[in-house]
Amino acid sequence: MKIAALQMVSAPDLATNLATAERLIDQAVAEGAQLVSLPEYFVQMGLSETDKLTIAEELGHGPIQHMLTAKARQHAIWVAGGSLPIKTLDPAKVTNTALLFNPQGERVARYDKMHLFSYQDGTRHLDEGRTMVAGTSVVVADTPFGRVGMSICYDLRFAELYRAMGEVNLILVPSAFTVPTGTAHWLVLLRARAIENQCYVLAAAQGGTHASGRQTYGHSMLIDPWGEVVAELPLGEGVVMGQMDPERLKSVRHHLQALQHRRLNTEMTGTGGKHR
Repeated sequence: MKIAALQMVSAPDLATNLATAERLIDQAVAEGAQLVSLPEYFVQMGLSETDKLTIAEELGHGPIQHMLTAKARQHAIWVAGGSLPIKTLDPAKVTNTALLFNPQGERVARYDKMHLFSYQDGTRHLDEGRTMVAGTSVVVADTPFGRVGMSICYDLRFAELYRAMGEVNLILVPSAFTVPTGTAHWLVLLRARAIENQCYVLAAAQGGTHASGRQTYGHSMLIDPWGEVVAELPLGEGVVMGQMDPERLKSVRHHLQALQHRRLNTEMTGTGGKHR
């Protein structure tokens, strides 16, 4: 099965970004992709952090979700909608939400970003918590090609989230990493998540300089269960394509049975080694 990560340099304008996403999806399908993942914030990299509020949608309605549904149905593929803003009860805040659609265009999973990014380096202060509500649930989708664990960007730093997913065949990590954090940590964290969970990791990223002047790290990639990089795109928009091979997955887990050798689990407390 061929799977693809789309890399974008999203603009402030929703219509422009949707057109780019559609074009890249079509390109990935032409190259044989059966699952396509879009990056975090694929719908907008705004000039201010409140811009996202103007394009937020109700779940199940709106042009963003219509496009994702239509493309999945048109090409009979799986589409992972990176992240988009979904309205909450607070008009000043949204959820940063990843949606997964099956080849019939049906939404089969919703994941709200659990860990909200905050970063300051003396010249800027980024804080998603000012305009977002954090998710509370671990989400895994059952598909014909195995279990798919859903996460978004900053989640990548929290290994316990991925352990809580159980055994998965594929982890999705749509992202918009900053250049400083990406340069230092992106590759090592992605490889670690693949190695410790013995699964494929598909990371679709923003990669370039945006209208606001913000720079994102890019390096969208597919990593296999042994931690090897299958395909990568450093910067600029484009498609990262690779094979998701069930025999490779079985081989890695057969030769190194690390998942079966785990001694701790999510039901253990952090004090005294006692079970709940």
